[in-house]
Amino acid sequence: MMMKENKVYTKTGDDGTTSLNSGLRVKKHHIRVAAYGSIDELNAWVGLIRDTTKNLLDQEFLLTLQNHLMVLGTQLSTVLEEDFPSEFLDPIDQSQVIEIEHQIDCISLELPPLKNFVLPGGHPLVSYCHLARCVCRRAERQITELNANERVSPFVIAFVNRLSDYFFVLSRKFTQDLEIEENKWIPKEKKRSS
Repeated sequence: MMMKENKVYTKTGDDGTTSLNSGLRVKKHHIRVAAYGSIDELNAWVGLIRDTTKNLLDQEFLLTLQNHLMVLGTQLSTVLEEDFPSEFLDPIDQSQVIEIEHQIDCISLELPPLKNFVLPGGHPLVSYCHLARCVCRRAERQITELNANERVSPFVIAFVNRLSDYFFVLSRKFTQDLEIEENKWIPKEKKRSS
């Protein structure tokens, strides 16, 4: 019996286009593709954070977030609501937004008040959170740009907005857990010319 070859490459993207969920082909630089590409990149950073932290509760929530990001990417790669695979996926809704807000609030209760901007760094785990936050902000900009021309669920926009806040407070939590000092940004006074 001969097995059918299952190749990763399809060669269908060699013309600079890619296929959305509906089968519609668009340019690979289309803002919709850029948006879900950033979500995919973010998911990879979340995986690295999850692999690096030793805190089991953080690992569990980060895995939950990765699953949410897979759904969100599917939503972004779907133009029409009827093309969303609702038979096996529930779209991002208010409950996931509330879930992230709850995590932010719980973490924030354990953190000292923030009086300065914080410079990323101090430990790889802290830096990974800041990188995730930056990719998340880029995804948010791309999603809101897409929303200016094609409707995006307001829950998707809210979810991504809260998610970047989550990565910021998570970076501060890790700083505290690792017992390292936060790198506060304290601008130096500008030299005055005489």
